[in-house]
Formats: sequence, C-alpha cells, structure tokens
Amino acid sequence: MAKVGIRDVAKEAGVSIATVSYVLNNSRNVRPQTRERVIEAATRLGYHADVNARSLQSRRSYLLGYSWRPLPVNVSSPILDQFIHCMGMAAYQRGYHLLAFPTPSDKDEIQVYQELVSSRRVDGIVLGATNTIDPRITYLSTIDIPFVAFGQTSPEEDFPWVDVDGRKGVRQAVEHLASQGFDRIGILAWPEGSRSGQERLQGYLDGIYEMGQPVREEWIVRVNHNAEEGFQGAMRIMSLPADIRPTALVCVSDLIAVGAMNALYHLGLRPGQDVGVVGFDDMPLADLLVPPLTTLRQPIDQVATLIVDQLMTLIEGEEIPAEKRQISLEPTLVVRASSLKQPLQFPISSTQKETAP
Repeated sequence: MAKVGIRDVAKEAGVSIATVSYVLNNSRNVRPQTRERVIEAATRLGYHADVNARSLQSRRSYLLGYSWRPLPVNVSSPILDQFIHCMGMAAYQRGYHLLAFPTPSDKDEIQVYQELVSSRRVDGIVLGATNTIDPRITYLSTIDIPFVAFGQTSPEEDFPWVDVDGRKGVRQAVEHLASQGFDRIGILAWPEGSRSGQERLQGYLDGIYEMGQPVREEWIVRVNHNAEEGFQGAMRIMSLPADIRPTALVCVSDLIAVGAMNALYHLGLRPGQDVGVVGFDDMPLADLLVPPLTTLRQPIDQVATLIVDQLMTLIEGEEIPAEKRQISLEPTLVVRASSLKQPLQFPISSTQKETAP
C-alpha cells in the first residue's frame, strides 16, 4: 500500500496542501472547523506526520509533559484517568501528544522537571495537585518553559491556572444537607498543604457558619485520597457518642466517600436515610453505588481543554489574555440518594436532578 502523504490528506479534506501544513504545524491561522476536518481526514487515511522532521525544522518536540505522584498499590483514581485522557485528546487536536508519567515518591519532583527541560523532551508542562507553597511553581517561573497548572497556590504567585471552585461547591453541599434535615455535618478533608483541599475545607466552614452552628474540631477528620482512608476516617468520626456524632458527612473526593459509605454499612447505618453522604468529583461509577452517591461534578473535560489552550498560547510565544489567564470554573451538585433522608421508591440516575451552584 502506498504511503499516505500530505497531498492525500488535502484531497480528502477538500482543502489546499498549505492548509494541511498549517494544521500539522499547529498554526493559529486556521478556522477550528477546518482544523477538525483536516484532522478527521488524516485519521481516516491513517496519515502520520513525520514528527522527527517537524521537530528538526521547528526545534520543538510536540510533546506536553504531565507528571503525578503515584497512588498506593491497588488504588486507582478515575478522575486522574479522565483528566489525562481529556488532556491527551485536547493536545492531539492541536497537533501535540501528551507525555504523562508518574514521579516516584522517593524522587525529587524538581529534578524531574530539570531533566525534562534540559533534554528538551517537552515544549510545555502541565502541573497538577498544587500546594499552597509549591516549589515547582517557583522553579518553573524562573526558567524559560511554558507551564500551566490545574489548581492555584498562594495568592502571591502569579502564573496561569485553571481551577474548580471547591469552596463554593462544598458550601453548597453543606447547604443541601442542611435542607434535608441533617443538622450535624462533619467532613473528611485532605491533609494540610493541599490548596484545593484547603479551599474545600473553607467551603465546609462557610456552610457551617451559615447554619449558625459552631465548628467542632472533632467533626473535621483529615484523610488521604483513597477509599481505605475514607473508611478509617468515617469509623473514627462515627465513633463519637451518638448524641454528638455527625448525622451527615461531606467528603472531599468520591473515593473517600466510597470508603465512608462502607464504614456506615459496617456500623449498621444506611447512607442517606441514617447518615447523609456527599462526595466530590462525580467519578464514572458514582451513580452505580448503593445508594447512588450525591456529589459535586468537576468539569474535567473543560478544565483539560482550557489548560491545553493556555499552554499552546504560551508555546506560540503569545501572551494569554488577562481574562483567560486564571480561570475558575464551578462544580455542579448532582443530587442522588446518598444525601436524601426519604427512601426512594425508584432508581435515581445521574441525570435526574442536577443543581448548579
């Protein structure tokens, strides 16, 4: 079979050879509809651009780098998987590929980025799981490589980021639980240091203050991001005397909520009817749990697309417009049975009731 070339792609897409070249070289002088038509034509024909040749001509790698800390053995993160997938697809639409890899917990992250930059393996870097004080931001801000973060750090740091407003979302979760008659609400929060974790905890505190209740330290339990810790955290908080233990739990992730619901079953309590439970993320299996999990849905696909758009702007040597440099998106409260006191007479799906903040 003859090798598919750029002329074949141009003919299939109904555009000029120059237009195909613009798309393959990620030029901004192509309308989105035309770009999509060219990419679809190239995919149908099985055309593969010579990345090595492109790299030699442009001194680019056409790779975006993303590193994350590995999770414990036998622990997965559906939201991380979704984020990586969406970023990979967004990068592909822009003529790039995503180089995604875990950084071992015993290796210095700064060293990893130094290796990536010095070897010119990537043209830009995406950061995730930002901390309030994050040395990665400090390092990358001092060198000549574009980067964008999923999440904020301290207000003093000025860099491009996309984030989800966890504070507003968790506050809404508390308000929802209160509206269902749950008057003692606890939280399974992340350890100190995580910026997004701190924002979600602050949203919980906002909600408690709005209820006119004092904050009880014993109702705040910090756990790591996995179901086992969610189980242990819920067992701890529910071990309080029956007259003062929480009647509902806000969990800062769905994985933690899964563990918390298992703990409630272990204690002979029914999620929803006995103890309200709300998660955060809306992972793919949230509506298949028993009962289905009320949660705050993160717009992960939108986050990934915006991050790649910001990064491509920087790679092209342009400035990100001020209104697009730091973007905060709102989560959506998806109400299911785990936060409802009244037993349901029918299944409730993820599309049955969604309440925007």
